[in-house]
Amino acid sequence: MKKILVTGGAGFIGANFVPYFVENNPEYHLVNLDLLTYAGNLENVKEVENHPRYTFVQGDICDRTFIEQLFTEHDFHDVIHFAAESHVDNSISGPEAFIRTNVLGTFNLLDTARKHWMSAPNQYKTGYENCRFHHVSTDEVYGTLGETGLFEETTPYAPNSPYSASKAGSDMIVRSYFHTYGMDVVTTNCSNNYGPKQHNEKLIPTIIRKALSGENIPIYGDGKNVRDWLYVLDHCKGIELAFQKGASGETYNIGGRNERNNLYIVDKVCSLLDEKQPKANGSYKDQITFVTDRPGHDLRYAIDATKIENELGWKADENFETGIEKTIEWYLEKFNK
Repeated sequence: MKKILVTGGAGFIGANFVPYFVENNPEYHLVNLDLLTYAGNLENVKEVENHPRYTFVQGDICDRTFIEQLFTEHDFHDVIHFAAESHVDNSISGPEAFIRTNVLGTFNLLDTARKHWMSAPNQYKTGYENCRFHHVSTDEVYGTLGETGLFEETTPYAPNSPYSASKAGSDMIVRSYFHTYGMDVVTTNCSNNYGPKQHNEKLIPTIIRKALSGENIPIYGDGKNVRDWLYVLDHCKGIELAFQKGASGETYNIGGRNERNNLYIVDKVCSLLDEKQPKANGSYKDQITFVTDRPGHDLRYAIDATKIENELGWKADENFETGIEKTIEWYLEKFNK
């Protein structure tokens, strides 16, 4: 049985991906490597903790010796790399951790995999010919859009925060390993994810949490920042597809075609909460408060997913209205416990 290393599998997207992949790929034993920082939680992967084809390992991708030992012990034939510092606000107040994890950590994984799988540039060792490294990235590497246009795979990189700059750096290192060493790599860049298991600090969980606790619901600036919202399970399906069928060295943008600004998001979430768990008096919308915008806040992101749709046959199953309903149900259950 082949072993696959999934990094960051206790974080939001990784923890949605891990049970999905284990269920759908019986030929793999999945090893989930996560440092369990504030963003990782083993509760997120409880449904697979006793699965015979699943192993959890706690550790740091920045520790090269540890990564090398892990490859020797498990003899991984594939890597899907989620592990990253990803909270933009934290990257503004403490950028060093982002550079370390996202750039150095990605390099450690790539270089260890290359040495484990390959004997020379463009030459895989016998038995390792089909080994693949899949790098999971973000649309934030492309910078910001005006009122029109979409990010395509050919859009020049123009990151505006330490977070997106660190992800752009990691994308470029992955690219270089394809062009220099002939390593089988694939990169996916996604739009804003939402859904179950997201960290409480992110926008949609924050709106729900603050609403239910009776606190002010903070919205940056004028609330007109636009994001393309992608339901997390749709993203997981796209990652699996690109990992299995994507062309080596290629990048695939995964987007939900669900552009919404923050005003729409907060209004929609509050409306659904008013229906599902009404307040004694008034609406949750009464708690909306506008706060000072964050530095370098990109106005609009939106992805053109045509390439993955046409070449690999992917499409999002959820639109924002169906996905947000499922998301709120999950958080109501969580926060009402």
